[in-house]
Amino acid sequence: MATPDFIRQIRATAGHQLLLLPGVSAIVFDDDGRVLLGRRVDTGRWSVVGGIPDPGEQPAVAAVREVYEETAVRCVAERVVLVQALEPIVYPNGDTCQYMDITFRCRATGGEARVNDDESLDVAWFPLDGLPELGEFALLRIKQALTDTPTWFEPMPPQ
Repeated sequence: MATPDFIRQIRATAGHQLLLLPGVSAIVFDDDGRVLLGRRVDTGRWSVVGGIPDPGEQPAVAAVREVYEETAVRCVAERVVLVQALEPIVYPNGDTCQYMDITFRCRATGGEARVNDDESLDVAWFPLDGLPELGEFALLRIKQALTDTPTWFEPMPPQ
């Protein structure tokens, strides 16, 4: 994921200290029930589309923008399916971030899936019974997007 300019500006004074950052993920389905995935440049693995909202940008708008920027697919956000604080990440340069991910179920409305930026090695539609190897992050989000249950969040610890 390319580092947004506003985070570079924060890092200029914050150094490598932990930053809590917003994140969005988009589970995009087409009319055939297939899910849109991208193979990431940084890991080489398939995953769902996501990114960081710009300052002042609404999360659903950010999810739709990220889908188009990465895949050239147009979509609309239909609902929030998951909210989760992720574990902190330490990047190779020493920067530490923790993302608060909001995942949206989205419906494709146009465009042809293709690599549309430098963050993806490949982009493709997959039937649910033919998914590539995916990490738990992507699998949980796809599973939740397929349900009509309320928004998923980490259960509260016992009091």
